[in-house]
Amino acid sequence: MRADVRQVADGTYLVHGSNTNWVILTEGDAVTLVDTGYPGDRERLLASLAEVGSSPDAVTAVLVTHAHNDHLGSAEYLRAAHGTPVYLHEAEVPHARRDFLHQVSVGTVLRNGWRPGVLPWAVHALRSGGTAHVPVTAPEAFPAPGALDLPGRPVPVHTPGHTDGHCAYHLPGTGVVISGDALVSGHPTARIEGPQLLPDMFHRERPRAVASLDVLAKLDGDLLLPGHGPVHRGPVADAAHRARERAL
Repeated sequence: MRADVRQVADGTYLVHGSNTNWVILTEGDAVTLVDTGYPGDRERLLASLAEVGSSPDAVTAVLVTHAHNDHLGSAEYLRAAHGTPVYLHEAEVPHARRDFLHQVSVGTVLRNGWRPGVLPWAVHALRSGGTAHVPVTAPEAFPAPGALDLPGRPVPVHTPGHTDGHCAYHLPGTGVVISGDALVSGHPTARIEGPQLLPDMFHRERPRAVASLDVLAKLDGDLLLPGHGPVHRGPVADAAHRARERAL
C-alpha cells in the first residue's frame, strides 16, 4: 500500500495518506517525522519512509502536531518497536497518553451527518482507526525551547484551539510551515478549497483556533504543509489571513 509522497523542498516531503498528511524531513541518513496518520495508515507510513530512502530505524524523533488519532496513529508503534522519542507541546503530552480525549464525538458527527461529506468521512475514519485506543505510553515535551536539534531544525509554534497543545512547526531556513490542523487547505467535510479552518465541530475551542491564525501569520514562510489538503504555495501570512476572513 503506497502513499502519495511529494518532495516540496530540499529534504522535505509532504505525504498524503488516507485523508491525513504527514511530513518527512531528511538530513543525511537521519529523519524527523511530523505526524503519523491514522492507525490504519501504518503500511503507507512505512512505505513513504522507504520511498525517500529511509526506514523506521532512521527516524530520530516523531513530532506530533496534536494527539488526534489521525495524526497520532503509529507514534506508539515507532516508540515501542524502534525506541523513537515522541515529542509534543507540554499541554498535549497528557492528551497523547490519553489521560483525557479531546476529539469530536460520535454523537457530534451524527448530528452533523446531514452536511455534505460528513458521513463518507466518518465511515473512512472508523475503518482507519479513528476511534481506536492508541495512546503513547511515554510521550515527551520538547526538550528545549526554540529550534529542535533534529533533521530540518523545526521550531515548535504553539497554536492552540484545535486542541489545547496543538503545535505547528516552522522551518525558517526553507520557509516551510507545517501547520497541522491549525490551518488546512482542504478536507473531505469542507465545502471550500484553499486556506481555511477545519469545520467547527473539530475544534475544542474555536475562538482560540481563530486567534492562532494570527500566530501563523507572523511566521516567515512561503510553503504551507497542512495536516489536510494539498501543499499551499505563497506567503503563509496571506494564507492565514484568508482563512481568518473565511472564519468570521
